[in-house]
Amino acid sequence: MANYELLLDGEDRPATNRRSPRVASLDVFRGLCIFLMMVVDYGASIFPVITHSPWNGVHLADFVMPFFLFIAGVSPALVYKKVPDRLEATRKAVLRALKLFFLGVILQGGYFHGVSSMTYGVDVERIRWLGILQRISIGYIVAALCEIWLSHQTGWEIGFFKSYYSHLCVAFSLSAIYAGLLYGLYVPDWQFKVSPATSSLPSNDSSVYMVKCSVRGDLGPACNSAGMIDRYVLGIGHLYTKPVYKNLKECNMTTNGEVPESSPSWCHAPFDPEGILSSLTAAVTCIIGLQYGHVLAQLQDHKRRLESWSLFSVSIFGIGLFLAFIGIPLNKSLYTISYMLTTSASAGITFCILYLLVDVYGFRSLTFVLEWMGMHSLSIFVLVSSNLAIIAIQGLYFHDRKNNIVSIVHR
Repeated sequence: MANYELLLDGEDRPATNRRSPRVASLDVFRGLCIFLMMVVDYGASIFPVITHSPWNGVHLADFVMPFFLFIAGVSPALVYKKVPDRLEATRKAVLRALKLFFLGVILQGGYFHGVSSMTYGVDVERIRWLGILQRISIGYIVAALCEIWLSHQTGWEIGFFKSYYSHLCVAFSLSAIYAGLLYGLYVPDWQFKVSPATSSLPSNDSSVYMVKCSVRGDLGPACNSAGMIDRYVLGIGHLYTKPVYKNLKECNMTTNGEVPESSPSWCHAPFDPEGILSSLTAAVTCIIGLQYGHVLAQLQDHKRRLESWSLFSVSIFGIGLFLAFIGIPLNKSLYTISYMLTTSASAGITFCILYLLVDVYGFRSLTFVLEWMGMHSLSIFVLVSSNLAIIAIQGLYFHDRKNNIVSIVHR
């Protein structure tokens, strides 16, 4: 079958699936994820409306991460469809997840400082441990372990889930733990130090800021428990230094990316959108994707597949909108349950459309570029996220080094 290994380029395909017909829409969907990532990374400066929402709400960029997680969840249902040795399968899944995690640390931990300095290296006291690939690896291993250990139990049959009700129990448990910690933990007042190396402020001295909280269940950027957990467990020096909430009006960020001293203290604080607490609901997105993989692995009829996917997508989309209506905001930085459900459903609907176009009607000539990108998704991700592709393009100039494509676009 097609490239089922999340962002891995066709690695370690199962022998049991080698004779199965190729499902090209999986590669197309994966290629679409890479394409959207490139569009929002390089097009946001031209079209700010597509960039991440500063806090509540969703823009185009806020769909990229759930789409990656969704397709990462589909793969275990196909790779581990038949597992003769669960321990060996677990070992391979863990090893694969660890490789992806540490590759993410290298790419997004701070080694590559950008296209301007063309330098690398990072202070281990400032290294960022969590990021895009790290989150995908966490979601993937959760989905893989569910598939390896919980897919062959007898029990209820809930629609097309058959014996996979235990996966839904895991998803519900992760969501319940997330909600309990997000709304139940008390967040005290906290302070942090900003040094010139991590601050956008034109200052030569470190500044100490105090954030007044003393609340429970706050979902704002300053006093949410997700940030508190990351500060305690990871350390504030290991968090993302350019959170999108700095684009909020309260922070008054300038066009140069500087936050004035007069802005609220939390505007200067780091915050990781791929943090520990939000990884719980992110893993649920992978479990949702896993159920789509079950349909693909067990149902051979196009109509039945599309009916099952459509029903599931519409159902969870409706639940997500209902939760947003009753007050649980759509928030990518916190990866709220309403956001998780609506974006997962959007990924499911998008996959249905691609499956219908590519695998049912055979319009592969229209999507061959995306299919190729999907088959080489990890390589493209490395080139894009490390800025190696941009640095290579920047190296081509006319007369003066400033006369290059990258500089011209940013003018």
